[in-house]
Amino acid sequence: MSAFYEVFERHDHAERLKGQSTHYCPGCGHGLVHKYLAKAIEELGVQDRTIAISPVGCSVFLYYYLDVGNSQAAHGRAPAVALGHKFANPDSVVVSYQGDGDLASIGLTEIIHTAQVGVPITVIFVNNAVYGMTGGQLAPTTLMGQRTTTSPHGRDASMGQPLRMAELIAQLDGPVYVERVALFDAKQRARAMKAIKKAVQLQAENRGFAFVEVLAECPTHLRMTPVEAERWVKETMVQVFPLGVKKEAPPAEWGTWREPTFDPETLLALVGARAAPSPRFCSGFPRTPFGVELGLKLAGAGGDGAQTAAMVIARAAINEGFDATHIPSYGPESRGGTSYADVRLAEDEVLSPDVPVPDVLVAFNAPSLAKFGPAVVSGGVVVYDSSVIQGLPAMDPAVRAIGVPCSDIARELGQAMVKNTVALGALSGATGLFPGETFLAAIRQALHGKSALAAVNEEAFRRGMQAAESGRADGWRAWWS
Repeated sequence: MSAFYEVFERHDHAERLKGQSTHYCPGCGHGLVHKYLAKAIEELGVQDRTIAISPVGCSVFLYYYLDVGNSQAAHGRAPAVALGHKFANPDSVVVSYQGDGDLASIGLTEIIHTAQVGVPITVIFVNNAVYGMTGGQLAPTTLMGQRTTTSPHGRDASMGQPLRMAELIAQLDGPVYVERVALFDAKQRARAMKAIKKAVQLQAENRGFAFVEVLAECPTHLRMTPVEAERWVKETMVQVFPLGVKKEAPPAEWGTWREPTFDPETLLALVGARAAPSPRFCSGFPRTPFGVELGLKLAGAGGDGAQTAAMVIARAAINEGFDATHIPSYGPESRGGTSYADVRLAEDEVLSPDVPVPDVLVAFNAPSLAKFGPAVVSGGVVVYDSSVIQGLPAMDPAVRAIGVPCSDIARELGQAMVKNTVALGALSGATGLFPGETFLAAIRQALHGKSALAAVNEEAFRRGMQAAESGRADGWRAWWS
């Protein structure tokens, strides 16, 4: 059975000649590499086990042609995706198929760390010394003096030397097989075909990580005919990227690892959640003026507890049977840097998790209020720590601002760190978003195993809620009653 599709349906609806030909330029090396990879898959009988990973670049359309499992990865991230597939399904044969602009540039971190892990996967690295798909720009493997659209006078020392990826990968402990091959004549093509098969076979036999670099022609961006491009690879490129085996470790069984589980009760236990349903206190989703979705932003200095408070809100919503997302954004310092979180709540399903225009803002310091306060929607709510924020920025006049001395209350309780719990209570009191018991149940879950902190946090929540309720504007009612 061929590892290629019988017809390429994505080309001209699989009609006429285009249904039997690839999208690659005449003379491009990708077509040959596809052929050798497909041949190896067929001969080794691993088609039903194979997953091909194609990222961005000329190789992105590998899934047009190979009748195997396929995943497309973000630019440079194919090795990380391949690693995930392999850990999730150890019996799979995973092939990360990448170009030089992808693997050696934006994906350099991913390939180095994946290779060092050494898990049995196969990486096919097509090096044509240029960014092929995106317009012929300078690549990490572009030769010194070579002209590209972004190095019109040729690569010089200010642009660095070309990266020799096969040699770089071969220095690592993880790989068991690294070789560089080429395609410029029949002898080299035979060697390339043999190397690719070996790289796949080593994985199929669970021997380890294999890396094959293929020097390939790109006549389009070299501005040469296919014959001239082959000669250039042979006479010029090989001088910089010498062919041959760079590493070959003695064959050995790589070993096994624990297969993942998708059992709900086991997964819940791993994250400290309860398999049994949490108690519910809402009679329905809070009907705010903003419909069946609600966006909250919590912001402050690093260490203020904005992220923990955000996770508690998301957990509270999930406990009540709603959908919730939490996206953290940390500053460069663990203490003192900016930190904010977006929380999105929905009755059925969150469609977009970010909150550029919040319905509710909880601000722990003045810079956060100044940055995000003006973005709060008309009719929205701002809860802020009046212990440290003395004035308000210009905001929509319909925004309700409730100041609660969160830091002062926390200090009165003898635990400065519970100011974020005070803020949660203030949020509940200011908006009536959920019943107080909904938040308290989530706080107790978050403090699982820290019973000594439970009492002070529950008191902090109640004090914050009372302060917000007493500070609400006359005549303004909470959304939820």
